Amino acid sequence: MELEEEMKQTKWKRSVAKRISSSSSCLINSLDDGCLMHIFSFLSPIPDRYNTALVCHRWLFLACHPRLWLRVERSIKDPLEPGVFPSIETAVAAARPGDTILIAAGGKHLACDIQIKKPLCLIGGGELPDETMLICSRGADSALEFLSTCKLANLTVKAELGCCLLHRSGRLTIDGCVLQCESNPLDFLSVPIVSTASAQTVFSSSVKCFKDGVSVSRTRIEGGAKAVSTNGDLTLQRVRVIYSRTSLIFWFDMEQQ
Repeated sequence: MELEEEMKQTKWKRSVAKRISSSSSCLINSLDDGCLMHIFSFLSPIPDRYNTALVCHRWLFLACHPRLWLRVERSIKDPLEPGVFPSIETAVAAARPGDTILIAAGGKHLACDIQIKKPLCLIGGGELPDETMLICSRGADSALEFLSTCKLANLTVKAELGCCLLHRSGRLTIDGCVLQCESNPLDFLSVPIVSTASAQTVFSSSVKCFKDGVSVSRTRIEGGAKAVSTNGDLTLQRVRVIYSRTSLIFWFDMEQQ
């Protein structure tokens, strides 16, 4: 009798577990597209939102929807496809505050004096940062100029002369990138990161910036006179460096004292 009672309890527990699992899976799939897309918007673009696109065809469509991130493709098959742009400059201009721009891997993307005045996240689409390269040609002051809180990840930025990134205000986060400058007799004119942020800097919005800063992690820096130059009120803090034969990998912060 006891054995039969235990078997009944075991079967009952298994049936309850199955009903719970089936009901939970049905609950997430019963949500409409707008609700699911809103949930996906809270996920980090890489790797969480990227992984959701691998679940099924519906989640692929929603996870790659232009409302969640914009894409930069060097060769666009359908010019009418929403959310896809031929250049970084056009994608930045069309982006809304808080958008994520996914830059396609392969080839080189031109980036010269592109001002970013709204919070954005720029991410390289390759497995490694070397697969997505932004080129700043001679005659330009920088590839990207930041006047708002932004993040760069998994990108290579190369400046032929000048600086790769010019930080004027906001909080700039650089994670897992490669910054390359000229290595020739003119390398004293090249600096990967230049910050002019000041505690009293005032822009057209008439809003003072008191929380400006730069955070760099797992970033390889090659060439140039020095890794970073500060012309404002920020100072270099918490510096860590890994030395290799060809480059240096940096972790550091630039903040106000």
